[in-house]
Amino acid sequence: MGEIISKSDRTKKFIVEQTAAIFNEKGYAGTTITDLTNATKLTKGSIYGNFTNKDDVALAAFDYNFNRVILYIRKKMANKENSIDRLLVYPQVYGNFLKIPFLKAGCPILNTSTEADDTHPQLRERAANALVFWQTAIENQLKLGIQRGEIKKETNTTEFAIMLMALIEGAVMMAKVHGKSTELKMAMNVLQRQILALKP
Repeated sequence: MGEIISKSDRTKKFIVEQTAAIFNEKGYAGTTITDLTNATKLTKGSIYGNFTNKDDVALAAFDYNFNRVILYIRKKMANKENSIDRLLVYPQVYGNFLKIPFLKAGCPILNTSTEADDTHPQLRERAANALVFWQTAIENQLKLGIQRGEIKKETNTTEFAIMLMALIEGAVMMAKVHGKSTELKMAMNVLQRQILALKP
């Protein structure tokens, strides 16, 4: 039997789904109430009847955007048994991020953290928690690979996870600024070689 969702929850979900891409592209400060009403075709009163303020919508939109990235990566990893193959999903996905509709505006963690570093502590905290979650997921994948003998046992899992994340986020930022994927492809090739070098 399916889960019963209230009209209020359905409306909230709709508002978040319709505005998430705008927040990721324009940022918190750049997104106006007019953007929200245009995207949802709802009145300001209807939006603020479901959310306390723009902050609440922005936080929900960040969670939605981040979860979409997680689910997309997980889906790509699902049919891969080997830890190396699972890690190779990262350069494959991010090497093509400009062609993935919901990632075209960039990584929600990078976009949110660069904008909200001092101006919006709640959004910064969300981005920081997302980074911790991502780092832990990579470290767990590396540890599993070490246990299975698929990855060198002397691998520093924390160091490698941070390097992988920094390389991806830096390359994504460059691709966004330049509007092309030349440097991105180069960086993802380096990352691919680093992952393959983990083999015992």
